[in-house]
Amino acid sequence: MNKQRVGILEKIGYGMGDAGCNIVGGAVFLFLNYYYTDIYGLTAASVAAIWLGVRVIEAISDPLIGMLADRTRSRWGKFRPYILFFAFPYVVFCVLMFTVPDFGYTGKVIYAFITYLMMSITFSFINIPYCSLGSVISYNQQDRISCQSYRFMGVGVATLILTLSLIPLVQLLGKGDQAVGYQRAVFILSMLGLAMFITCFKLVRERVIPVIPKNNDSIFNDIKDILKNDQWLKLLLLTFVNVLPGFIRMAATMYFLNYVVKADSTFITLFMSIGVVGMIIGSALAKPLSDYFCKLKIFFLISLFLFIWSGSLYFINPEYRVLLTVAYFILNVVHQIAQPINWSIMSDVDDYGEWKTGKRLTGINFSCNFLALKIGLALSGALVSSVLAWSGYHGAQQQQSPDTLFVIKIMFFVVPSACYLLTALCVRMLSIDRQLMAVVNEGLTKRRNNYSELTDYLAEEEGLNRYQPKVKSS
Repeated sequence: MNKQRVGILEKIGYGMGDAGCNIVGGAVFLFLNYYYTDIYGLTAASVAAIWLGVRVIEAISDPLIGMLADRTRSRWGKFRPYILFFAFPYVVFCVLMFTVPDFGYTGKVIYAFITYLMMSITFSFINIPYCSLGSVISYNQQDRISCQSYRFMGVGVATLILTLSLIPLVQLLGKGDQAVGYQRAVFILSMLGLAMFITCFKLVRERVIPVIPKNNDSIFNDIKDILKNDQWLKLLLLTFVNVLPGFIRMAATMYFLNYVVKADSTFITLFMSIGVVGMIIGSALAKPLSDYFCKLKIFFLISLFLFIWSGSLYFINPEYRVLLTVAYFILNVVHQIAQPINWSIMSDVDDYGEWKTGKRLTGINFSCNFLALKIGLALSGALVSSVLAWSGYHGAQQQQSPDTLFVIKIMFFVVPSACYLLTALCVRMLSIDRQLMAVVNEGLTKRRNNYSELTDYLAEEEGLNRYQPKVKSS
């Protein structure tokens, strides 16, 4: 059993993986709704249909990618090869997604659907193995949550680069043509993301080996076995609900700043960047807090606080920009503490499942959690787009109706607040607290040691028998 601890350089390398995903993927969370409606030229209803249509397909493809990863054998491990081989296709489809074709409206809808679908699938081929990698990078729980903290700090740095550079690059490179500006800016950021993927592949190692290393069972047996893990379905629900407040707020951000705050590009860049700095600080706080307190307790209390805090921000007058920015900064700090903890809990559920069933199904565990996350992303984008369409939003108008402005504020503050309350309730459903995980880790360590001793003994016996003289029968 490889008990080697994870060094700082490797933790940074692990963080580079999600930084690569988010330096362009963050543009999807923050800008794609606005890009499709106000620059690309689609209606909000068409955008909602695209979001949901792609998720229907991924409901099938994502679990299959996880099962494929579980069965992968290579000299680089199970999960690392996917980061390397799918990095280039991912950045290509990101650039194509932010390219406006010279088609009619129907053609543009089809083109948007296909490019968004291909971006999402290649993203899954990187991110599902990447997320699974966090569960096998170390046997040590503190190393795992530390890696998740570095990961989300990497996400924060990448998102900060994105928010600071995208709009200025669009203006600089587009020279008045926002469509061209977005395409060229995303190309530059995609190349930076490609370098981050390669760095992650080079620096990170896989250490955790299942007690039973080979998995020759059928896909259906894997599904049956993971359903025996009574914490897994509860975790899927938690992951889905936990991403809703952040994704809904992100999808509504550009609309809120443009039409409610009536901010210029300088304030938009500043506001979003300060929020990202808060996210980086929150990610860094997850590890020290988890060293002293139970992760489930931290998650629950944070969710309750955010339920109150996010709802109260609705009453801030948008004209008080400094107060609004400070409140948004605090919101992002506290919100982001929970994100590394959520992904660390996925690794705990992975351990718990192996302890309970004897099989480690990392790929299918993380792929289904990733699918839950992406369904949350799709529903968030679709919800914002659908409600805007219902309120009479028109992207070509400089001024929106009072009903639309009211809806935007609700989407930015109140709906996320309600989702934080749901998150707190979902956390209470889990039972893999610090005490139970101590029992699980002790049990798995004994099994691995016993398996290793048995394997060494059988190998030694085989070696001795090989050199025993053969006795001829008379």
